[in-house]
Amino acid sequence: MNGKKRHLLTAAVAAALVIFCGCEQQSGTKTISNSVGKNGKIAVILDTDICDDIDDTWALAMLLQSSEFDVKLITTAVGDTTARTKVVAKILQTAGRTDIPIGTGVAIGDMKTGHRQDGWVKDFDLSKYPGKIYQDGVQAMIDTIMNSPEPITLIAIGPLPNVAAALEREPNIAKKARFVGMQGSIRRGYGEKSKPQKEYNVVSFIKASRTVFTAQWDMTITPLDTCGMVSLDGDDYKKVLDCNSPITKAVIENYRVWAKSGNMNEAQAGARSTTLFDTVAVYLAMSHDLLEMETIGIRVTDDGRTVIDGKAKKINCAMKWKDLSAFESFLVKRLTGPAIPAPTSDTAGQPADANGK
Repeated sequence: MNGKKRHLLTAAVAAALVIFCGCEQQSGTKTISNSVGKNGKIAVILDTDICDDIDDTWALAMLLQSSEFDVKLITTAVGDTTARTKVVAKILQTAGRTDIPIGTGVAIGDMKTGHRQDGWVKDFDLSKYPGKIYQDGVQAMIDTIMNSPEPITLIAIGPLPNVAAALEREPNIAKKARFVGMQGSIRRGYGEKSKPQKEYNVVSFIKASRTVFTAQWDMTITPLDTCGMVSLDGDDYKKVLDCNSPITKAVIENYRVWAKSGNMNEAQAGARSTTLFDTVAVYLAMSHDLLEMETIGIRVTDDGRTVIDGKAKKINCAMKWKDLSAFESFLVKRLTGPAIPAPTSDTAGQPADANGK
């Protein structure tokens, strides 16, 4: 997206724009009213395969920097989930949010030890982490949903073995939660591809995806049609790069480590982001204002495609952007805003009955 024109911010994004200590404060957005709890916030669980693509790290930072959310739990998905938990723990500690429990998810798929962000946590001792870590992240997910006095929004930004396992153990979670995810490709593929493709989060665990896509919950997704268009460069990226807040610095540090450990020119991390797919799922959990939504029957095929089928479960799909530049500016404001403090309640974010550390 180098050189793309930046449009004027929409009113929803431009509200409350203030410069604060070299970084920008939060901007307003219209939250989805039927998901707001008694405390005025949206109770959420984030399920992430952080450390595969770097966009999960950006999405986690966006989540922590959004005052609309009451984050109840973060679960790590796929492969060496303990190694992924280590990165989440350091990010939470850096952000001053060790009040948020972490659940180590199902160790399934590619079980190679480590990941591309290992370098960022090489000296981090997980055994000394002061927050709560649940060794059975799936059970922690179930307990958090079932014991919550208010509906939970489950944001999934990776493959779905954790969510499918939770549904298989306790199908009733679908009655007490809504699902928001980054999954699928409906009319557009990766990059500039004009035709749909097999999307990684779905095709890597097809059975799990089918379980989730057919569960009886309200389901909203950003397929590649919209999330595959998001990146930061130019002045927008420079604002993130220059911001000295701990969470923003952690994002860029992770990005540099991730880039260096892969087949990428490390210099890119000083000039622009990669595609930030997962940030759109976080946005959809709070608002649909900047996107055109369609309610479409979606079926997961035997080979892992997400195809339109009038007989399939109806899913809320973000199919087009109303204003992509406004979203990217909104994202920058969240990433560079003042830190969201931990809640004062001692019991905030604690799922009852799960077996913790």
